[in-house]
Amino acid sequence: MEKSFKEPIRYKWIWIVLAVITLVGVPWYLPQGSIYPIILGFPYWAFISAVSTVVLSFFLTYVIRNFWDMKSFINEANEEGGSDE
Repeated sequence: MEKSFKEPIRYKWIWIVLAVITLVGVPWYLPQGSIYPIILGFPYWAFISAVSTVVLSFFLTYVIRNFWDMKSFINEANEEGGSDE
C-alpha cells in the first residue's frame, strides 16, 4: 500500500521561485568588471549575492515548515521498522 506524503517536490511554483532566486543571486546580468556603487563596504554584486542567499534560506525554511510533512514520514518509518521485528 503506497501512502502519499506531503512533499515540496510536488509543487511546481516552488521550483520556479528557487530558479528565480538562484538566477538573481548569480550576477551574470551585470556589466563585466563593475564594482561601483559600494554598499556597506561591498561591491553591489556581492551585496546582491549576499541578500539573495538570505532570501533563499528564508524561502527554504518556509517551504520545509509548511510544505513538508515529516510527521507522516517518521510515523511510516516507525511502523515499517516495528513490523519486521
